[in-house]
Amino acid sequence: MPGENLSRDEAQERAALLSVDGYEVALDLRSAIGDAEDGPRTFRSVTTIRFRCAEPGATSFADLVAPQVTSVSLNGKDLDPGAVFDGSRIALEDLAEENELVVDARCAYSRTGEGMHRFVDPEDGEVYLYTQYEPADARRVFTTFEQPDLKAPFRFEVRAPEGWTVWGNGAGEQVDGVWRFAETKPISTYITAVVAGPYHYVTDSYSRTFADGTTLEIPLGALCRKGLARHFDADDVFLVAKQGLDFFHDHFDYPYPFGKYDQAFVPEYNLGAMENPGCVTFREEYIFRGKVTRAAYEARANVILHEMAHMWFGDLVTMRWWDDLWLKESFADFMGAFSMVGATRFTDGWITFANNRKAWAYRADQLPSTHPITADIRDLEAAKLNFDGITYAKGASVLKQLVAYVGQDAFLEGARRYFKRHAYGNTELSDLLTVLEETSGRDMTAWSRAWLQTAGLNALTPQVLLTAEGRISELAVLQEAPEAYPQLRPHRIAVGLYAREDVSGELVRYARAEVDVDGPRTLVPELVGERAPELVLVNDDDLTYCKIRFDENSLETLRERLGDLTDPLARALVWSALWNLTRDALMPTRDFVDLVLRFAGRETDIGVLQMLHTWVRSAVTHYAAPEWRAEGGAALAQGAVRELRIAEPGSQHQLVWARFLAATACADTELGLLAGLLDGTARIDGLDVDQELRWAFLEPLATYGAVGEDAIAAELARDDTASGRRHQVRCLAARPLAEVKARAWADVVESDTLSNALVEATIAGFARPSQRELIAPYTPKYFAAIERVWAERSIQIGMDVVRGLFPGVQGDKATLDAADAWLSERADAAPALRRLVLEARDDLARALRAQVCDAGGVGAGL
Repeated sequence: MPGENLSRDEAQERAALLSVDGYEVALDLRSAIGDAEDGPRTFRSVTTIRFRCAEPGATSFADLVAPQVTSVSLNGKDLDPGAVFDGSRIALEDLAEENELVVDARCAYSRTGEGMHRFVDPEDGEVYLYTQYEPADARRVFTTFEQPDLKAPFRFEVRAPEGWTVWGNGAGEQVDGVWRFAETKPISTYITAVVAGPYHYVTDSYSRTFADGTTLEIPLGALCRKGLARHFDADDVFLVAKQGLDFFHDHFDYPYPFGKYDQAFVPEYNLGAMENPGCVTFREEYIFRGKVTRAAYEARANVILHEMAHMWFGDLVTMRWWDDLWLKESFADFMGAFSMVGATRFTDGWITFANNRKAWAYRADQLPSTHPITADIRDLEAAKLNFDGITYAKGASVLKQLVAYVGQDAFLEGARRYFKRHAYGNTELSDLLTVLEETSGRDMTAWSRAWLQTAGLNALTPQVLLTAEGRISELAVLQEAPEAYPQLRPHRIAVGLYAREDVSGELVRYARAEVDVDGPRTLVPELVGERAPELVLVNDDDLTYCKIRFDENSLETLRERLGDLTDPLARALVWSALWNLTRDALMPTRDFVDLVLRFAGRETDIGVLQMLHTWVRSAVTHYAAPEWRAEGGAALAQGAVRELRIAEPGSQHQLVWARFLAATACADTELGLLAGLLDGTARIDGLDVDQELRWAFLEPLATYGAVGEDAIAAELARDDTASGRRHQVRCLAARPLAEVKARAWADVVESDTLSNALVEATIAGFARPSQRELIAPYTPKYFAAIERVWAERSIQIGMDVVRGLFPGVQGDKATLDAADAWLSERADAAPALRRLVLEARDDLARALRAQVCDAGGVGAGL
């Protein structure tokens, strides 16, 4: 048996052979507190699985990753654990038609956010547990058939330390010291859940009466660590959840099927959230310890609704294998934005989607690892890496295009039929296409082939011809595709024409036409005869998924008058297009920096402004010509100070510019201002320097050696919490000293004692663009170490190390050559590891092309 990396072929073979009737899982978590036993801290896990075999006498296996198996019994016969358990699988021979497997094991608590994660709160010493399984880590907690299409009902019982509360998928009650949970509906192993500890818990309820007179009552709960209780705005969490339940009941016509609805905000979480039915888990950073912008609350609402959409798309109806991961993630990503705009106060959510989520998709779709939305996932390692911008954001963008293509009513009716037809089952692409063909009357085969089964990103460019009188004689949309993925696709788009108003000078849309783009050149006859535009915006209103390009006249308008563009969605689309031009080495980096410095201060949408700050910092770090990099960085810091001083006191914009200053400060003047804001000798009217902002200001001071270990320790004394510890570790690793970098490297690469959260913080502190020379010696060490790290550490930590420590910040040809040499020499390395290195190498090659463009001014944005 080949170990932990289950293949698709093995899963298909096992699914054809076995069907599972139910699990009973008994966990004893009392070992979570007190002194640890010798060796790794473990807990007892006893699993009983009842299952049937289509071919009596056949052989199969169960999954379990555990340091010790005490006993194995199959159909009443005791098996020798040493003979049947290899560390990740239990061999099952001579199966009967009906079987019962009982496994008693010692499973290990995790510090990597995978399996049963154990966290000790430094603030009060309390211990908190939670599980995280996707795609295949339930086997670290109990014995499973670890694949999504072997669904079954689950019964859990948990013994926990005295005074703890335990939550699971179903309603639980404590009887004689044991927490027993109601049996679940048939669900996949990876969405079962246990959360246990002295969590702060708040309750509410939701009630809905349907047209047939039936009433649905859903108990609601929200929980977090006790140390965060004073910051926990549970009322807003419940508000969004209730709005989401109303929205999905209105549109899905299928009542929420899993009883209660708890939302657990847990520490050291690797993901944004996870859709465990009845017990959704979130990263606790969504509980805000200081002042944050409206965009932060919008992001939390989006995640809450994304996970709620999974109750139907993913939990009720689940993809058969990870090839069709998009059947849950693309839909949840789309539905998160769709429901947020339709049901909550965040009615501008499509702006964030256009500017933020699509940026993730555009990057992923131009990497050498790009793949069709319906991917070819051969094993679990590949599945883990496909939780990416293609599966989430491109998939959601394509669904938005699909809604425009078939109509919203047909799309939602298709979803309703899909749920009713496949409830508690597993599906593939064809199952969804069937219902959409029924409801829309369209042949979905060609659409699916173009959008779901091919990779790559199209670019759309307007071509405008004018009459002598200054009227449009012809307007066409040109469609291009990259050489590697030459597919041209059908796009339903809107083309907007913009010009300045005589009185206000604002740049506004005066004409719009929708058109189906298909092929390399599509005419837009509806706009013939319109007056000459100053700006042509293809994909106005963001109906399709594409890169927007500009004609020369439009680009010149934007260079001079971008700030006069009044529509916030149009501005978001323009900024995204300009960023893509910069990344594609079609616009010099310093031109993009100039546009941000001149016009970002006029940006009204706070989420767009924050995205611009992220992009422009990346532009200077990676895409600027090396000889201009320092000048560009200084310009950003000076611009941050200027905008901070003129921002409205106490406003979101003031807070965002303060954080941007912390991210860009590099000269004594800016560092001195930050130091003054920390010690009270400087003041910006309206700026509340709360604890989170204090850490943000301290970090650049540590990076440039303006403060040392004593100052960082003093700040930790003010904030000796879990969050404070992460900030402290990042600041310590950021200091510009050779011995500091050596220690950080050793802590992450040579040791596995740090938790996942502290690994992340250490890596963030280690790789500083201002310290290129200091960390340059680690480039050969990186390539020498990554195969060992990948083999010895969990996949999550392996991904964090390989991505986070790749020496791309060096931004030079020597690093590119080193990556190429490793890829050439290590052709036999694990495919998932090679993919990570190949992606990082591609980012570096893109940066070098942009540097050439910036140095020579090559490219005119066309």
